Amino acid sequence: MRGNTVIETPPHVPEIALHLAHAIVPLWHQTEEDLAAQGVPPPFWAFAWAGGQALARYVIDHPETVRGGFVLDVGAGSGLGAIAAAKAGARRVEAVDIDPFAIAAIGLNAQLNDVTVEAHDRSVIGIDEGWDTVLIGDLCYDRDLAPSVIGWARKLARRGARVLIGDPGRAYLPKSGLTALATYEVQTTRELEDQEIRRTRVFTLDEAAP
Repeated sequence: MRGNTVIETPPHVPEIALHLAHAIVPLWHQTEEDLAAQGVPPPFWAFAWAGGQALARYVIDHPETVRGGFVLDVGAGSGLGAIAAAKAGARRVEAVDIDPFAIAAIGLNAQLNDVTVEAHDRSVIGIDEGWDTVLIGDLCYDRDLAPSVIGWARKLARRGARVLIGDPGRAYLPKSGLTALATYEVQTTRELEDQEIRRTRVFTLDEAAP
């Protein structure tokens, strides 16, 4: 992992350093070799996606959204959102991802930023462990994943959890039941996106939405 990444700060969140990749294809091939298998997930953990950057920026700029609370970062990837929450004063931070490489990356990145993040290789969809704030960064890119995550998150919002979603206009972001909190122009790369700058918004879920 260290051999295929360099330590950099995401353009929109210079307060946080991460182990990031410059090229997705070589790292993807190396990941397959390490697992001795084909068809493994892309190394999403090695890139600071636009939705995650916007979400981390919002949390750092609005520490009251996480301060003193139990925070969950879902599909955490590099752990950018989780690390931002820890820096902003969360009492406890958990990051979950179903990619074991992401869990290793989160551990390295948390150590790099001198914060504590509990990283777990598991799915939490359908589970409620009492999180005060739930961070969902850039997960509305998949037809099946998005409604599953958002439906679960709505249940958490109705019982009082704060749900924050960072999204740069992915295809499966819900068309209703969201309130925009902030808009950012996030620098990205043509290797990941169709534009070098993505207009990215942070939303909260409306509790009363169906």
